[in-house]
Amino acid sequence: MKIVFLTAGTGSYYCGACMRDNALARELQRAGHEVTIAPMYLPLILDEASLAGSEKVPVFFGGINVYLQQKLGLARWTPAALHRLLNSTGLLKWAARHSHMTSAREHGEMTLEMLNVGSGRLRQELAQLLDWLVHTEKPDLICLSNALFAGFTAELKRQLRAPVMLFFQGEDSFLDGLPEPYRSQCWQALTNHLPAADLLVAPSQFYADFMGARLALKPAAIEVVPNGIQLDGYSVVTTAPAPATIGYLARMCREKGLALFVDAFFHLTSALGDRTTRLKIGGAATAGDQPLIRTLQQKIAKAGLTARVDWAPNLTRESKIAFLQSLTLFSVPAIYEEAFGLYVIEAMACGVPVIQPAAAAFPEIVAATGGGVCVPPRDAAALAHAWQQLLSDPGKHREFSRAGRFGVEKHFSAQTMAARFRQVSARLTPAAL
Repeated sequence: MKIVFLTAGTGSYYCGACMRDNALARELQRAGHEVTIAPMYLPLILDEASLAGSEKVPVFFGGINVYLQQKLGLARWTPAALHRLLNSTGLLKWAARHSHMTSAREHGEMTLEMLNVGSGRLRQELAQLLDWLVHTEKPDLICLSNALFAGFTAELKRQLRAPVMLFFQGEDSFLDGLPEPYRSQCWQALTNHLPAADLLVAPSQFYADFMGARLALKPAAIEVVPNGIQLDGYSVVTTAPAPATIGYLARMCREKGLALFVDAFFHLTSALGDRTTRLKIGGAATAGDQPLIRTLQQKIAKAGLTARVDWAPNLTRESKIAFLQSLTLFSVPAIYEEAFGLYVIEAMACGVPVIQPAAAAFPEIVAATGGGVCVPPRDAAALAHAWQQLLSDPGKHREFSRAGRFGVEKHFSAQTMAARFRQVSARLTPAAL
């Protein structure tokens, strides 16, 4: 069967949805399916081997062209050579590094335009994508990586006569961050376009229920296909790091709870009297994240703790695994409704116990694996107390380490994800899957 994923790239930092799509596509390819990932907006940035053949696939709806066509009417008639130049990988990656300069209003305008893509100012871009799909790919199944592509569904089905599967992956926080009137208009446009999709999928039961309620969908309208990772290279290190080290590995932003993580460390070292434990902070660090990072580094320096905190931005896959293997505990205390949290299963795949907020998808993942505990959300003191308690209990630490690794192998591997994908999509293309 021929499957095409339309996946929004980031161009400058690692993205969980991109890595999820790549891992799933590679497993489906291994199973004998013909799979293509078409990057949208910006190139995909991955920390593992990309899907075979992906280097030949152009970027569609390139971010520069989309921006110009949104702002300038003449840009909708760009000569083909200039259009290709503006979609070049190097130029798009450069643009991605400066995307924090785009205003919230512009994000709102472009998001609404993409949700209404069939009737808006981007019809030229849509025509190019459809032409490629019709004449080059001819897919039997189309997978839209996130729900902000919902506006493509009706036209894709009309032109290709193929079913469309749409994935939810954290759209609520982005949409809620848009200014009015775009926030309300985008939510309404999403609601209007969803019925055209043949199958709706979320990475956790929490997020399926959450988005079902936000969008007033019928119960069980969204299927669950948990995210998974390629376990190659992930292994458990039996030698405990000395001194004990607590790690954070996610985008270095406020929404992922980085400031809360640092505040918990302050509580651990002051109120709880810890004199030796270290922090390691890793993950994507965009230009827009730098002000927060500088502020936190200044606070750490003022507290006299700089020597006990290591920073490791933008890690490769190999350095990411080594980073995780150097940890005693792991926490990313996200302060929004996280749809999944791929970083949690990456830590547990290395046998590192996790201490996460009792909110969003985290209790679901921790319960499925037994690889850690959950604490009250947005509570730095509670997080610090849980760190101290587990650091002082080697037996419980070993129990969580073993359970976490086993739980990831059983529930959150790329193979398990692909098997579940085939199961739910079989109703759309039963003969092929």
